Amino acid sequence: METWDAIRARRNVRSFDRRPIADADLERILEAGRRAPSSRNWQPWDFVVVTDRDQLQALSRVWQGAAHVADSAATIALILSTALEGRDHGIALYDLGQATANVQIAAADLGIGSGHAAVADQEMAREVLGLPQDRRAVYLIDLGYPADHPLAPLHKPDRRPLQDVAHRGRW
Repeated sequence: METWDAIRARRNVRSFDRRPIADADLERILEAGRRAPSSRNWQPWDFVVVTDRDQLQALSRVWQGAAHVADSAATIALILSTALEGRDHGIALYDLGQATANVQIAAADLGIGSGHAAVADQEMAREVLGLPQDRRAVYLIDLGYPADHPLAPLHKPDRRPLQDVAHRGRW
């Protein structure tokens, strides 16, 4: 898939079929996250990849909106230091957003669907992921092949019209 097609095809997938993701594809997706831009090339993230079915099931309980994680082929937990505060914390969250976009577009390029979830129960996440006390799970990106229909560029996305969103020069 071309980059523009991958961007247009990416959608939140919440229902996955049971096919595993090839190791080479998972490595490519992780590499896309690793290569994401970050402020001052800081790279404040770590990624924990989960493919074990029991572990995915447990991870799906870290937030009430994360049930789809249980049926994913793989889920990537995006991890930050617990010491981050104030401006640094805000910058790190922005950087995680860029890593998330890279991961999801790279996955779409491979025909792999993705979704995202927050993490509310840090103790459960720490236990499931084996995180040290100085780290916390911020977001989850679940991955898998869509159960309903394959990814394809959306010609009429459910988005506000560009002319309502983009302002040139001034508001």
